[in-house]
Amino acid sequence: MQTERTFIDDLKHQYQHGGMTIRLIFINSIIFLALQILLVFGRLIGGSFESLIASILPNIFSLNTDLGEFIIHPWGIITSIFAHFTVWHFLMNMLFLYFSGKMFEQLFDQKRLLYTYIVGGIAGGFLEILAHLIFPTLQNEKIVVVGASGSVMAIFAALAFHRPNLQVNLFGVFPVRLIILAGFFVLTDLLSLGLNDGTAHFAHIGGVIIGMVSVHNLYSSSNLINRTQMIGDSLIRFFRNLFSSNKKLKVKKGGATRGPKFKSDEDYNAEAKERQITIDKILDKISKSGYDSLTKTEKEILFNQSKNG
Repeated sequence: MQTERTFIDDLKHQYQHGGMTIRLIFINSIIFLALQILLVFGRLIGGSFESLIASILPNIFSLNTDLGEFIIHPWGIITSIFAHFTVWHFLMNMLFLYFSGKMFEQLFDQKRLLYTYIVGGIAGGFLEILAHLIFPTLQNEKIVVVGASGSVMAIFAALAFHRPNLQVNLFGVFPVRLIILAGFFVLTDLLSLGLNDGTAHFAHIGGVIIGMVSVHNLYSSSNLINRTQMIGDSLIRFFRNLFSSNKKLKVKKGGATRGPKFKSDEDYNAEAKERQITIDKILDKISKSGYDSLTKTEKEILFNQSKNG
């Protein structure tokens, strides 16, 4: 007899098996709900507690474009890309992240998605700060930046510039090439610069720039995301070894212990390029004949690629 899974079980399953896109949405959702709960309690209790909540949350979860404030609260460059304070802002970013992220995972892998999200968001934040330092009309504005828009734009731009002719059905009806959509978003942000519309347009543009750069020399070790990923992986290994509870030296008989084998950059790039060519052929087949036209082997290749990382 099969027992039905609870709602919590479904959430756990989605987080564990849904890929990096779902995990990022989970993280954003948890932070959004936590912020909303604190704000609700602040309004209900009122007084000094409400003032305290209203002052603490922006200091923790937003990026201040004033350079002096940023130096005092530097963590905002990271926390702000996971935080949303309004329902509409949260829903729009998560919807865009879901569709862009799922397509990204088919072309690349989960770890690259995570690094593109983080690097794109950070670059967008720094460009927003730089713009408020350079342009006189922005220097007098004391604003804070929140939201995953720059990160999502980096993911979408990477897709658009890597596969510009890939088509999506806008509103489920109109086929539009990704590069056309990307151009529309970029043009909208460029024409909106300087407007007091509550949107961090420079952060969007910063994300787009990272997305473009991230697919340049894609298989080279000098690629921005590849380089960042290598640094990040090295730091993770360092801290894992530093705090590992099992530090006993294991001795094996029969000679010296062999260390792990590392591929040269040339071998790694050649294999990565070959895998990408195979994925591109499968995606071309999908765009022409649909997903059902794939063979079992092709479906397995596509599934394994989306789960890699």
